[in-house]
Amino acid sequence: MQIYHERKAVHDAAVQQLKQQFNRLAFARLLSIVLALVFGYLAIRSENTVQWIVAITSFAAFVVFMRLHFGVKRRLVLEQTLVKINETELAFLEKQELPFDGGNRFLEANHTYTYDLDIFGEHSLFQHLNRTQTFMGNRSLGQSLLSKSEAETIRNRQEAIAELAPLLEWRQLFTAKALLANDNEKISDTLRSWNNDQPKVSLVTVVLSYGLPALGGILTILGFLKGSSPLFLNLAVTVFIFNLIVLASQLKKMNAEIAFADKINQTLVRYSELLQAIEEREWKSELLIDIKRKLNSSQVAASKQIHTLSRIFASLESLQNGMGAIIFNGTVLFHLHTYRKLLRWKSTHAGELDNWLQQIGETEVLLSFANLYFNNPDFNFPELNDKAVLRFEELGHPLISASKRVSNSVDFSDKQFIVLTGSNMSGKSTFLRTLGVNLVLANAGAPICVKSANIQPMDILVSMRLSDSLSDSESYFFAEVKRLKEIMTELENRRCFILLDEILRGTNSDDKRTGTIEVLKKVIAKNAIGAIATHDLEVCNTTDEYPQLLVNKCFEVEIINNELKFDYRLRDGICQNKSATFLMKKMGVI
Repeated sequence: MQIYHERKAVHDAAVQQLKQQFNRLAFARLLSIVLALVFGYLAIRSENTVQWIVAITSFAAFVVFMRLHFGVKRRLVLEQTLVKINETELAFLEKQELPFDGGNRFLEANHTYTYDLDIFGEHSLFQHLNRTQTFMGNRSLGQSLLSKSEAETIRNRQEAIAELAPLLEWRQLFTAKALLANDNEKISDTLRSWNNDQPKVSLVTVVLSYGLPALGGILTILGFLKGSSPLFLNLAVTVFIFNLIVLASQLKKMNAEIAFADKINQTLVRYSELLQAIEEREWKSELLIDIKRKLNSSQVAASKQIHTLSRIFASLESLQNGMGAIIFNGTVLFHLHTYRKLLRWKSTHAGELDNWLQQIGETEVLLSFANLYFNNPDFNFPELNDKAVLRFEELGHPLISASKRVSNSVDFSDKQFIVLTGSNMSGKSTFLRTLGVNLVLANAGAPICVKSANIQPMDILVSMRLSDSLSDSESYFFAEVKRLKEIMTELENRRCFILLDEILRGTNSDDKRTGTIEVLKKVIAKNAIGAIATHDLEVCNTTDEYPQLLVNKCFEVEIINNELKFDYRLRDGICQNKSATFLMKKMGVI
């Protein structure tokens, strides 16, 4: 899409400009520190006031340039990340590349539909959707595709996605900061469960943490007074050592508290920026307003609290800085006081931390769906009902490109179950997956590949693709029977949407035909809605017994100029044409 080329050009230009600033500031830093050292050396030798002024001014300039240099570096990294995001989106849209996580961690062969419908894994729905960059977002997106949401949740998500979709610049900036957070499962899960343990520092240690540094400071001052006794400095050294002993007594607890905190302060800074982005914007949709409300439930905004935590962890990381840690702790017990700040923060806010991280995850889910909606302006949100109506106008598979996609209209309002026939490669399985994948999206609150739709959100049960479970000593047939048993059990509890593709393939033709017909009769008796694909035309005769519930639909194939032609159009009735014998003759098999 042209918009991504434009956004990439904008950020490329920003990168070039920032690189120039970065290089100029790097030179200014080097020059200022050289001047500070040179004139400092000359001033020490000559005691010239002007040279002292130049040296001090140069050092102050060095500090300023260093801070500016750090700020430009952060902006440069952010702009480079934004370039990468647009390049990745262009590669996806123009070259059909999928450089996104496929959600393999969610793969579960026994799930009621995710394995059959390719919801997770390589070239899956999740991989096409996924624009999450944090672990919380990745997990939340996966969970949103695993089960049906309540109707109110779906409506709220639809409204939020519609609000977010046109906000491309905001969405990409949020995604870039999430990418730079560089978090992982260990950091996320540890932070979320961090309030499970609440260590304390004893009152004696607290008193010593203030008393000993104060005493050491007094003794040091007395020791440097003119004519004072060397005893004061000796006692100050003793206090210095006692300070280190006090720190050592707490070191085990401190290390346990920050054991996972390797560079976590940078991750927390990015979390803070993500939360701030949500907090600062005025939202219109109820769900986004609610997310923002959850971040501002206390007197101080969540972003500021997380930023405070990042600074505490940054200070604690310096505990590993050998000589510096000895000096700071021997004099003022710096890290013990910082540790106490951490415990106070933890006591006050750790219980809220899980909620804050969940809001980041939920926002990333909405952004992934909003990206789908933005990239596919012909997609639409289904209207919802509670009357078991499922009606689709021009429904297509969302993962097939628009240039190749064939859409079909289908209505389950009049007849609740379709018996679908067609030759091999005519589009039966693709149509079943089209129904299933779009319903998964609809159940999550996302837009679907349809001109218009009216549905009741339903649980989805599928038997399309099973494999032998050798580890459980199961044959394909037994695995399929188990799945059908699970479907029947679920139908005892509620009305569901069912997709069955050429079931009972592991048995002989007569047994398969009889079994298929009986399964079909039982699922409609349990008030199920859905479709079954079959090659056995006798199964289609079941519609004569249940004309109010069943309808025959088919995909046809034509032989034109000695070539098979598939139009993938859904038709009424039973398939009349066959392709298997023709294809085998054409390829010299028979």
